[in-house]
Amino acid sequence: MARKGGSRRNMRSRFTKNIKAKGKISLRRYLQEFKEGDKVHLALEPSMHKGSFMPKFGGKVGVVEGKEGSCYKIGIKDFDKKKTLVIHPIHLRKAK
Repeated sequence: MARKGGSRRNMRSRFTKNIKAKGKISLRRYLQEFKEGDKVHLALEPSMHKGSFMPKFGGKVGVVEGKEGSCYKIGIKDFDKKKTLVIHPIHLRKAK
């Protein structure tokens, strides 16, 4: 039997925004730029589906490896395996 649902199944409570945050997306976050080697937090923006990542990677910290179109290549460690994700900048926040 085939699996029911997609990658966003059972995510209603995880992807709901605060009532004050609903509406338009931030242009500052949409157009933000990063340099190679910058550390970034993966924080999914639920209102923007383009360039998102699998929900299991949410909250991880990655390193910017380069740019691909309008998205960035982010290197993360998934347990012991190194993975590269292509993510839109709206889903990224600069780590301190």
